Amino acid sequence: MSLPSFTRREALSVAAATLAAASGVSRAQGGKIKVAAIYTVPFEQQWVSRIHKALKAAEARGDVEYKASENVANADYERVMREYATGGAQLIVGESFAVEAAARKVAKDFPKISFLMGSSGKPQAPNFAVFDNYIQDPAYLTGMIAGGITKNNKIGMVGGFPIPEVNRLMHAFMAGAREVNPKVQFMVTFINSWFDPPKAKEAAFAMIDKGADVMYAERFGVSDAAKERKVLAIGNVINTQDKYPETVVASALWHMEPTIERALGLVKAGKFTAEDYGAYSMMKHKGSELAPLGTFEAKVPKALVDKVRAKEKAIQGGQFTVKVDDTQPKSTI
Repeated sequence: MSLPSFTRREALSVAAATLAAASGVSRAQGGKIKVAAIYTVPFEQQWVSRIHKALKAAEARGDVEYKASENVANADYERVMREYATGGAQLIVGESFAVEAAARKVAKDFPKISFLMGSSGKPQAPNFAVFDNYIQDPAYLTGMIAGGITKNNKIGMVGGFPIPEVNRLMHAFMAGAREVNPKVQFMVTFINSWFDPPKAKEAAFAMIDKGADVMYAERFGVSDAAKERKVLAIGNVINTQDKYPETVVASALWHMEPTIERALGLVKAGKFTAEDYGAYSMMKHKGSELAPLGTFEAKVPKALVDKVRAKEKAIQGGQFTVKVDDTQPKSTI
């Protein structure tokens, strides 16, 4: 794995402005913000792709100088964080779910650098802010669609790991399905990987063989299985309907832009602090939405679409709140 780094001149300039490397860099007051991102999976993985997309958009606008490393092993994560921290980064973005202790230790060692990390934990003063994809709102809506279109009343659900970030979306989806179809049952499994499409595909095949006619594709690979077996799928985080026009009915989309824009604004103003950015993934902040039905616009019954739109409006208006349940979901079959 090659690690992009900032220039030696930039690093020396930073060092000269601090008493020691461990004190980090001063907050940007103008010009481009130096942002570094560290990902344990490829850029194209669902979750990471949304962060990468938002940062690339900021780069295209000329707001940031963006460097990123993908496929970083957990064992290497702390080292890469430290290299970016000593190399001039002002904001470090990443995913600390499997490396919480190490990531938080690095943040303590560089208190003047801003850290915005995907985490199931709490913020850590003064500079370790956390985020997660709280997209339970559109997940509930996609569940309503799934519950309304299943003919067998059996839905398969394949997830990565049973961590809060995944669990809450699955529970929201299940609750939405039950609202329109109390008879629906669920098969739930986790593949214990964030990026293993073949494994996810095999897990999906097993559920389809047991009668599931709608699949919740929390991981890549599930929609491939659904396409091959000619059943329907519900997407998560990104919209893949263009690749599966006859398979993916709807998706719960995550937009990382509101989170990134807030962080960049605070870094530039010198006001970045440890806070929980979770709310900025919710529909009310335009951090998530139900994807257009697209090729399924005329295929989903109008009465079901009307129910979904009414619930969507209630969520956006604050009349309905989707429950956040971070416990591990279980199969009901």
